[in-house]
Amino acid sequence: MGQKSFKRGDAELAIYENGQGLPVVFQHGLGGDEAQVAQNVPASAGIHRLTLECRGHGASSLGNARPFSIHMFAKDVLAATAEYGFDRFIVGGISMGAAIALHLAHHHANRVAGLVLVRPAWTFEASPDNLAPIRAVAALIRSHPIEEAKRRFVSSEIGRRIAAEAPDNFSSLLGYFDRPDALAFASVLADIAADGPDVPQAEAATLAVPTLVIGSRHDAIHPLSCAQTLANVIPGASFVEATAKAIDKGRHFAEVQDAIAHFLAAQTPRSFIPS
Repeated sequence: MGQKSFKRGDAELAIYENGQGLPVVFQHGLGGDEAQVAQNVPASAGIHRLTLECRGHGASSLGNARPFSIHMFAKDVLAATAEYGFDRFIVGGISMGAAIALHLAHHHANRVAGLVLVRPAWTFEASPDNLAPIRAVAALIRSHPIEEAKRRFVSSEIGRRIAAEAPDNFSSLLGYFDRPDALAFASVLADIAADGPDVPQAEAATLAVPTLVIGSRHDAIHPLSCAQTLANVIPGASFVEATAKAIDKGRHFAEVQDAIAHFLAAQTPRSFIPS
């Protein structure tokens, strides 16, 4: 695994590149990083994987461009693929990364040979209701001292509901308060949770690449219905329901890796010849 640095404007972005074989660009979720991708994507000698840590994530700086958006992050990813010679590739991601992947599959269809959406949090609309908890966290961090903000979230109706319904989500949400850069990162949370992939349903229904969609139950931020909707709309998409992280994290990651491995094994080198 090699970490490199990539400059976009005034932002210093971290890129991870490893393996040889099928070109795969795979992106993390909101607040995630390369380590999250490595949990989900099988390490294989047959995959040449590129992951860009989005602005404010992992080792990447925030930069001064505002607002943050799926479009901005997708442009950064696309620039990285050009820099590292990925002419045509399978694109995938987890949660926010899935939204970036869907954006690229539609807006840059000539570059994309396959699509993998893991625990998507968006379908076709911006600012979906399931991301309201993230918007609430961002608002609290911006308006209160961090410990008070965290207490207010834990005792709020939305906090209590998530804790009861989706403990894994609740743990992730609390993690946003514990970041050393919590106040600065709140801008990323607010902007991205209010955004969307900018792919209307009618356009998703015209996507013409092999697609895998993976969803799980017991997940309030990434409802199973989001994954099912995308799988139903995108022509010929394969759908896999993985064990919920809240039930068994180890089994969840094993099943996600297995589904991705089988999907990638079915792709042929001729798919990566630019059309």
